[in-house]
Amino acid sequence: MTQDNKKVQLGDKSFRPFIPYNELSEAIDNVAEKINNDYRGCTDVPVLLCVLNGAIMFTAELMKRLDFNCELVSLKLSSYEGTQSTGEVRQIMGLSGSVEGKRVLIAEDIVDTGTTITNLTKLLKEKGATEVKVCTMLLKPDVYKSDIKLDYVAKKIPNDFIVGFGLDYNEIGRNLKDIYVLDE
Repeated sequence: MTQDNKKVQLGDKSFRPFIPYNELSEAIDNVAEKINNDYRGCTDVPVLLCVLNGAIMFTAELMKRLDFNCELVSLKLSSYEGTQSTGEVRQIMGLSGSVEGKRVLIAEDIVDTGTTITNLTKLLKEKGATEVKVCTMLLKPDVYKSDIKLDYVAKKIPNDFIVGFGLDYNEIGRNLKDIYVLDE
């Protein structure tokens, strides 16, 4: 990873600045406030589900802002190769804890077509979740095709390939504090 004039080089691709950390942080503040309002006074302990690896930074930032007790569970899914979605969702690692009889709040880094959210919602219901809500840091509304309701959306973006703040290009670039867009 090399940075030149704010652009970053990841492998064979160059990326330019797109969303600075302070803008992401503000969007996470806003979405956390909505979640806190909806879960305020809950007597159960909902599950916050981190979809690895991409949502790890978003989940950590979101969790710090939640003012109710929640259990952290994760699983790892994959649907991308390089800069393209394969259209097929593979489960790399199963759930790290039980969701049976619990409300689940999915923390996702980015939702594009909705294939992953559709498959994940079905899986969680099969595993006995009593309620499944979706919170995504980023949404690409132009390509979203699922009928699954997205309960909390921090920020809407165009259908561009991005990296940083947990998002990767061939497993690199996740550590970038800001989000960068493919520079082509």
